Parts: sequence; C-alpha cells; structure tokens
Amino acid sequence: MHVFIAGANGQIGQYLLQEMAESDHEARALIRDPEQGPKLQQLGATETVVGDLEQDCGEAMRGCDAVIFTAGSGPHTGPDKTIDVDQEGAIRLMDTAKAMGIKRFIMVSAMRAEEPDKGPEKLRHYLWAKRKADDHLKSCGLDYTIVRPGRLTNEDGTGKVEVRDRLMEFGEIPRQDVARVLLAVLDSDNTSNCVFDVVSGDVPITEALAKL
Repeated sequence: MHVFIAGANGQIGQYLLQEMAESDHEARALIRDPEQGPKLQQLGATETVVGDLEQDCGEAMRGCDAVIFTAGSGPHTGPDKTIDVDQEGAIRLMDTAKAMGIKRFIMVSAMRAEEPDKGPEKLRHYLWAKRKADDHLKSCGLDYTIVRPGRLTNEDGTGKVEVRDRLMEFGEIPRQDVARVLLAVLDSDNTSNCVFDVVSGDVPITEALAKL
C-alpha cells in the first residue's frame, strides 16, 4: 500500500517511517523543507514530497492508497497556528483525499478530544481543534480510524498497550509505540470506522487491536 504521511518529520512520524521500512508498505513523506528529505529517506521513506498542510496537497498525494495524519502544531502553540494545522490542515487533507479517491485515513488525535472543555485550560484550544477535525473525519465518508493516545513520552516503546473505545484513566504512551499502533491499524481490518484511546499496557499491540 502506498501511504501518504503528513507529519513525517515529527517525532511520531520518524518512528513510523522506521516501522514502515520493515513492512510491505511504501511511505511517501510530506516535508516542508527539501533538506529534510535525505534524513527521512534514511529512516525509511520510499519517497519525499514537498508541500504545506496550509495549502493544497493534492499533487503530493496522487497515487497513494491511504493517509496517516500525525502532523500537529503542538499543544504549546497559539490558537491560530493550532487551528491552521491541527484543524483546517487536517480537514483540507481529508477533503482532498476523498476527492482523489483515497479511501483510508488514519488520524492521530488525543485523549479527551471528545470533551475539550474538560481538559486543562492551556490545552483546550488544541483539544477543540482535534475535536473538530475528528468530527469532520467521521462524517466525510472516508474509511477512518482515529487513534487517541495519552500523554506522549520519549521512552523506548514496549510494544504493549491498553486500548479501549474510552479509557477512564488518563495515561502515558511512548511515541514509538504510537507509531507501531498506526502501522498495526493500517493492517487491521477491524479498525475501520473506529475511534479508540491508547496508553501503555500489558497486551501486545496486534492482540489489543484485535479485541476492539
């Protein structure tokens, strides 16, 4: 499968490229700066394309079978940039994918994005952007999966997680394991039109996803 990765130069994106290099899939990495290309190709990108999520990415996506959106302005940016990337950039990419006949779309969201007003005040603009992007994805007709990880860490992944439609306890998960979950979702038939929370746990990723 030819997979378009938005956010390939981010931390999760770079882990994802490494995981995909060991798979049967081919990764097309979206970059903003051509100088990022060689590094991402060394990590595992089959090819890199220059583009901007705040603009039309149709040509960059041509020929792909699926999209994985792991881009983000980050929760520490101002509301304007968060809306531009996490909300409007994501929605624009969904609409472009649908118009081009790309059916599969996997979104990295955030735990508690479904109730942003209950999140920490400094994160509410970020959670609201994620909420609006998630809502659009669920209603736009794409074959979607929305992955909502807990607090991200830079620890080495364990390959084991806890997955539920909704987890009551807020937890943590290494970025490396989020990347592994994304790749596993791509290969899982039962994650179609599915939304789930994921944190570190005791169950191997493929086994945890199979129980959704």
